[in-house]
Amino acid sequence: MTRSLVISIDAMGGDHGPAVVVPGVARAAEIQPDGVRFLLHGDQTLVAAEVAKHPRLAGRAEIRHAERVIAMDEKPATAMRRGKGTSMWAAVEAVKAGEALAAVSAGNTGALMAISTLILRMSVDVDRPPLVASWPGSKGVTTVLDVGANVDCDAERLVEFAIMGEAFHRAAHGVARPTVGLINVGVEDVKGHEEVRQAHAILRSGRFDLDYRGFVEGDCLSKNAVDVAVTDGFTGNIMLKAAEGTARYVSSELRMALTGSLPAKLGALLARRRLLQFRARMNPPRAAPLLGLNGVVVKCHGGAADHDFADAIRMATDLAQSDFAVEIERNMRQLTAAVAESSPAVVDGAA
Repeated sequence: MTRSLVISIDAMGGDHGPAVVVPGVARAAEIQPDGVRFLLHGDQTLVAAEVAKHPRLAGRAEIRHAERVIAMDEKPATAMRRGKGTSMWAAVEAVKAGEALAAVSAGNTGALMAISTLILRMSVDVDRPPLVASWPGSKGVTTVLDVGANVDCDAERLVEFAIMGEAFHRAAHGVARPTVGLINVGVEDVKGHEEVRQAHAILRSGRFDLDYRGFVEGDCLSKNAVDVAVTDGFTGNIMLKAAEGTARYVSSELRMALTGSLPAKLGALLARRRLLQFRARMNPPRAAPLLGLNGVVVKCHGGAADHDFADAIRMATDLAQSDFAVEIERNMRQLTAAVAESSPAVVDGAA
């Protein structure tokens, strides 16, 4: 297999393992060009039995046996110690070895983050790869990061997230020049804590090839006021969990309203297609890349269905075939120079 066309798959990851992962790979094979091939890591017998059900994978999927699986509830530290020989470890290691251009797993998030960081290393000085959420809104999706990996972030970290998020959004969503904003408690320059104001000053300095729009508030996400919204992992995770809870509440209330009487049920039946579209728009994408690594790794939700896993493979392929990593590296060099040259001035200007 040639590196430029291979996606490495953790076939045992997620709540359902090969029973969902392999059909997801088969769905991806229907969409991706014939030149895209798949390297599946997992139990040879189990994976082969699933692959045999999908003729579309004939000649496009290679299976490599992995003795062990990292459990969904396994602690990252434990997963690191016993990682070698697992399907997740093998999937990521194939990227480092140059056998694949990207890795996809629906396995344990903490373990995948730790193993990916250990094997691939960070391309930038970030504690852990920032987690990205594709936030649904009235005009499409907004890329939001970080949503939980890096709780404490200084100004330089926030600028790094802006650089990575902008490059990701262009590659994953096809926007030629994504707009970028910093999440804050207000849009005025004097609002917010010192770190976010310093990041704002750095981003508006014009040193970076970014379409920076300044501060945005939380309610701007559903309006898609900017393409990329940047915040620290503490704030981002709270926002994400609150949004997920709100979505479940709205869906529950809507279901109750549409099943409370016979006329309501008839109306729901007539509007079924639009209601399914509504549900799909309320549910955010089930895949997220780990940004800032020396390689592409995409995390798919553990409870994802086969079409969700196929979407994760599409995202991994798009990212791996884009130049977003080069863009990130270029802007990171500019960030280092900007901080070294004008750090005192930036702090004074943000006070």
